[in-house]
Amino acid sequence: MTLNPLALPDTDDADAWTRFVDERADTALTRARAIVADLKDGSTRTADEVLHLWNDCDIEAANSSTFASLLSEVHPDPSVRELAEAKLQATTTFLTQRGQDRDLHKVLSEIDAGALDATATRLLEHVLRDFRRSGVAADDATRARLTEINDRLVVVSQEFSRNVRDDVRSIMITPDQLAGLPEDYIADHPADADGRVRITTDYPDLIPYLTFARDRSARLALSHESTNRAWPANDPLLHELVELRAELASLLGYDSWPDFDAEVKMIKTGDAIGEFIDRISALAESSAQKDFAVLLDRARADDPSITELFGADQSYYAELVRREQFDVDARQVRRYFDFTRVRAGLLTVTGRLFGISYEEVTDAATWHPDVTTYDVVRDGRRIGRIHLDLHPRDGKYKHAAQFDLVTGVSGRQLPEGTLVCNFPRELMEHTQVVTLFHEFGHLVHHVLGGDQQWSRFSGVATEWDFVEAPSQMLEEWAWDVDILQSFAHDADGQPIPADLVARMRTAKEFGRGYNARTQMFYAALSYRLHLERPADHTAMVRELQARHSLLAYLPDTHFQAAFGHLDGYSSGYYTYMWSLVIAKDLFSAFSADDLFAPEVAGRYRDAVLARGGSADATDLVADFLGRDYSFEAFGRWLGGDDADSAGHHRDN
Repeated sequence: MTLNPLALPDTDDADAWTRFVDERADTALTRARAIVADLKDGSTRTADEVLHLWNDCDIEAANSSTFASLLSEVHPDPSVRELAEAKLQATTTFLTQRGQDRDLHKVLSEIDAGALDATATRLLEHVLRDFRRSGVAADDATRARLTEINDRLVVVSQEFSRNVRDDVRSIMITPDQLAGLPEDYIADHPADADGRVRITTDYPDLIPYLTFARDRSARLALSHESTNRAWPANDPLLHELVELRAELASLLGYDSWPDFDAEVKMIKTGDAIGEFIDRISALAESSAQKDFAVLLDRARADDPSITELFGADQSYYAELVRREQFDVDARQVRRYFDFTRVRAGLLTVTGRLFGISYEEVTDAATWHPDVTTYDVVRDGRRIGRIHLDLHPRDGKYKHAAQFDLVTGVSGRQLPEGTLVCNFPRELMEHTQVVTLFHEFGHLVHHVLGGDQQWSRFSGVATEWDFVEAPSQMLEEWAWDVDILQSFAHDADGQPIPADLVARMRTAKEFGRGYNARTQMFYAALSYRLHLERPADHTAMVRELQARHSLLAYLPDTHFQAAFGHLDGYSSGYYTYMWSLVIAKDLFSAFSADDLFAPEVAGRYRDAVLARGGSADATDLVADFLGRDYSFEAFGRWLGGDDADSAGHHRDN
C-alpha cells in the first residue's frame, strides 16, 4: 500500500498556514472526541476491537499536536507560531480529560485480555498505567485540580521555551577583539558605521567566538549574555513549573516529582537518579582533575593571576591545548567541513549503514526556503519523509532537536520527521558535524521505528532515558577516518588527511572527565530543583556547580533561566549520561575495522531502531547484544582505559 506524505501549504502566506493549522488540528481533535464517545456507547466489543479504537484515538490526538509542536518552534510568522501553541494546549486538555474519564477507564479495564498478542497486551498495560498516573481514581475535586495543573503546565512551558527562543542578546566589540577567529568569521562580521562589531548569542556567532577569540574579557562578556538569556522573565515561570509538578505528583500519591517522572523510565525511582549522578561524578573524578590541571596551567601561562576557569575559558583553552599539545587546530579542521558536503555525506553514511536511501523532493512544500526534504526509501519503497531545517533565523528554535511531523502507523500513515538545528551555511566546526550526526540519529529512529501497528509505540517511543542512546552511538561514525575522507574535503577537493584525523581522535579524549562532571552538574540541577524546590534557584546553581563541575560560576548569571531542558526533560537531564552508558555498550558490538559490517548493522537496525517502543529498552538492548547492558565499556572510556581503538566522543 502506497502512503502519501502530509500535504503542507505550498505558499508562504501566513493566512494559508493559519487555515491549515486550524483545520488539521480541529479535525483531528473532533475525530478523537468522537472515538471516545464510541468507546463508551455500551456496544459489546472484543479486546482487540477496543484497542483498535483506542489506537485510532491515539493517532488523531497525535495528528492534532505533532505538526503544531513543530510549527510553534519553526514557522517564520509569529501568528502561526502562536496559533500552533494554542492547538497544543487544546490537545493537552483533551488528553488530560481522556486520562481521567472513569467510564472510559472502565471500558479498558474490563476487557478480556486473554486473546491479545504480546504487543497488544503491552499496549493495554501502558494504557491502564497512564490512567492511573492521570488520576482516574481520584475524587472529583482532585481530578479537577489535576486538569488545571496540566493545562497550566502547557502554557507555562510554552512561555518558558518562547522566552529562551526569542531572547537573542549581543555584545559590541572592536574589530581587534576578533583576533583569533577564522578569516571567514571575521569577514562575516564587519564593523558598523561606529566602528563596532556585533556578536550575538545565536550558536553560529557564539560557539566560534567562545572557542577562538583571544580577548578574555569579550569572551566572558558574551558568555555572560548567553547565560542570562530569558532572565529575569523565566524566573517566576520556572518556579511555577517546579511547584506545579510537585503538586501534581503529590496529588497522585508520589513523594516527589522525580519519583513520579522516573517511574516510567529505565531508572524507575527518583533516589536512583541521585545515586547515578554521584556514581558518574566519582567515576570521572581522576580523569577530570588530571585534564583540568592541564587546562588551568595553560590559562596561567597567559595570565598568572587566573585562579579559576569559567565556561568561556574552558572552550578557548581546551582548543589551545588540542592545538599545542595534539597539533589539532579547529580553525584548520573546519575548512574540510563545508556544510553542503557534510549534509550529503551524512545521508550517504546513514543510508549505507541502515540499508536505506534518500531521494530529494525538490518541489516539496515547506514552511521556509531553507528546508530541504527527502523521501526515505528501503527496498524500492518509500518508508518515510524527512525535512532538514538546519540554519538559524529569527523566531526559530535556538538549539538542535528532532521534531515529529507525522507519527508513522503501519498501512495508514507515513512517518515524517524534521531536524531543527542552527548550523552555519558554509564551514562547520567538527563538533557541529558530530552534533548533526547525533540529531540525525533521532530522525532515522523516528522513520525506521515508524512502521508500527500501535501509534503508542511508533518511532522514538522508548523509555526517555534510552532515547539518546542510538543518537549518541551514531556520533561514532563522525570520527572514522575512511568515513570522514568520503565527504570532508577542502576547497581544492583534497580529503581531510588521515594523520589529522588520527590526531583529532587522540585529542578528543582530552577533557572527557571534566566534561562528564559538568554534565552531572546539569543533571543534579534538573533533579534537585524538582526535589527540593528552593526559593533561590541561582543559589542552587552556584552550589551544585561548585560540587560537581570544575568550572566556576560566572558572577551575576542565571543559567537556569535559559536551560531549556528544564522544560522538556524536567528532572531527567541525567538521561543523556544514562543513555551514553548504553551507547558505549551498543557500539562495542561494532568492529572498528568495518563500521558498516552488514550483519551487525542490520541486526542493530532491526533489533533496536525498527522496533520503536514495542518492547522495553532493556530487552531491545539485550536482544541486540545477546546480554544485558553493562557499565564496562563506559567505565573504560571515562576512566581513561579505552581498549576500543574506534574512539569515543560526545557533545551536548
